Amino acid sequence: MQSKNQGRKKLDVDTATPSRHTSHQYLFTPLHTMPSDDIHIHTALISVYHKDETLERIIAILADKGVRLLSTGGTRAWIQQCGHRCDAVEDVTGYPSILGGRVKTLHPGIFGGILSRRNNTQDSDECARYGIEPIDMVIVDLYPFAETVAQGASEADIIEKIDIGGISLIRAAAKNFHDVAIVSSRDQYAYILDVFAQHGVATTSDIRRRLAREAFAVTSRYDSLIFGYFDETCGDAPTALRTAIDGVRTLRYGENPHQRGWFFGNFESMFEQLHGKEISYNNLLDIDAATALMAEFDDTAATFAVIKHNNPCGLACRDTAIEAWRAALAGDPISAFGGVIVTNSTVDADTAAEINKIFFEVIIAPAYSDEALDILRLKKNRIILVQKRDNSTRTTMRSALGGVLVQDRDNRTDSAEDLHTVTATIPTPAQADDMLFAAKVVKHCRSNAIVLAHARTLCAAGVGQTSRVDSLRQAIAKAKAFGMPLDGAVMASDAFFPFGDCVQIAHEAGITAVIQPGGSIRDHESVEYCDAHGLAMSMTGIRHFRH
Repeated sequence: MQSKNQGRKKLDVDTATPSRHTSHQYLFTPLHTMPSDDIHIHTALISVYHKDETLERIIAILADKGVRLLSTGGTRAWIQQCGHRCDAVEDVTGYPSILGGRVKTLHPGIFGGILSRRNNTQDSDECARYGIEPIDMVIVDLYPFAETVAQGASEADIIEKIDIGGISLIRAAAKNFHDVAIVSSRDQYAYILDVFAQHGVATTSDIRRRLAREAFAVTSRYDSLIFGYFDETCGDAPTALRTAIDGVRTLRYGENPHQRGWFFGNFESMFEQLHGKEISYNNLLDIDAATALMAEFDDTAATFAVIKHNNPCGLACRDTAIEAWRAALAGDPISAFGGVIVTNSTVDADTAAEINKIFFEVIIAPAYSDEALDILRLKKNRIILVQKRDNSTRTTMRSALGGVLVQDRDNRTDSAEDLHTVTATIPTPAQADDMLFAAKVVKHCRSNAIVLAHARTLCAAGVGQTSRVDSLRQAIAKAKAFGMPLDGAVMASDAFFPFGDCVQIAHEAGITAVIQPGGSIRDHESVEYCDAHGLAMSMTGIRHFRH
């Protein structure tokens, strides 16, 4: 396959991980369990975009064992440069590569050799009649379609990266897996070397079946990415959902021990696990919630947050990490037990010593000092993660009614420009800062959600209640229970107040400023109460409801 120019547009591939698997191990049964029904490889067709040292080792083994090598264009030239004889596909088909390389292998002389059933008399007779020789192994590495889109290539270059011959070779070889081994990804090269080490240049039926499974995973993902590109660039509403996610992690269980659970995704690209037990289904949900919340504070002072059951129960910003941790924990030290801790700062020894005083399941940070790791590793099962990159996506998905709900992710963060004061009392600069702080937090709480905050600290949150009043009362009660003073604090609501009762209750608890989206037909009741009692209120016009 020939390389073509690259250039322009970026593809959003929320539902697909990068084309390279993190591991092939989950795909295949360990070799020592394979039955002994080997089929020897006599002819191998190789057509790849990427050429590397591992592939060169495979080709060297095949050539050394007398396997006939077939290839096209650049791949054939590379094989010959490696010092191995390689016959041209054109010699089999009788046709040169045409249409700028669009047509090379699409010929009965090639596909007949791949698709012919060795135990089928009619297939054998027809192959003999037309001089078609069997092909026992096909090695393909597809044009990098997704990578080309992500690099911002022109549409003309993107279209040329839609592989036709390669995808057809993969499908044909996978269909005839009883007789043909298909290597459809460079991530399988190490595995193929293991196969050769144990079986020689031969494959078993189980190996071929599992390679076929992987081949159809490759083709389905590739087609999904291409469809996604066209569905997005047509400019109208999506017409269908096609997802393809490579990589699977079998979990201990799902939400509860009697439920099975799996994670499909590329966890290792986002996190490095330094210590601890196997990550559970519920851990993953909390890790997702924790990192999404901390992304709101990636450019602020040292910040710590504690997540419990997908909701923040403690959060604070301070000048140092240890101060931020102490302030975050003070908001709800009881709920922090068994929770997930996340920070935007390097964890040092002093901070680790403080954190180590409580039981928690997971800690996430961009880095740790060696001394901090020594302390945190004292608990055998504690999960210690380094976050390597942002894991946010453009869209979110969740199941419902046997289908899937898809929406744009709520990536809108309220800013100072969004604060439209609707009361006679204007928020002070300190109040405005606290209002924006609280708005960041309430966005990540389950509705109905109320957040009370003061001095860059989460005083308390009320979440998941059936009425906004209940959420507010819950938050006030929690703040009082843990000695968090509310005098001069601010209140953030994820949605409008249907009546004026919430601002009255908040004021009686000491709240002096309110941030909310507005939009109720009774907004005037809340505004009038604030004006009558000297509260400041800003409306953003932006709802952050999390159902």
